[in-house]
Amino acid sequence: MKTRSTMIAAMIGVGMMVGSIGVAIAQRPEKDISKGRHPNLAAAKRLCEQAWNRIVDAQKANEFDLGGHAQKAKDLLDEANRELKLAAEASNRNKGR
Repeated sequence: MKTRSTMIAAMIGVGMMVGSIGVAIAQRPEKDISKGRHPNLAAAKRLCEQAWNRIVDAQKANEFDLGGHAQKAKDLLDEANRELKLAAEASNRNKGR
């Protein structure tokens, strides 16, 4: 009986882990930049999103066995998106002067 309980607990744990991986993959950068006010920054954001999606495709194709490098690249793209948003906000503040 103890073996069966251990096996059920392990299956639940694996299910939770797989579910959390799906959530991590589904989260993509979400920072809006006005195309009208900042066309170059908006284009850079779009390219970051495209790169992020290609990394997700690579992770799926390689069953997530990329040594953590794909996730690191996605983290860096998230940071780039935050910086692009901050650049647009700085531009907005400077144009108001």
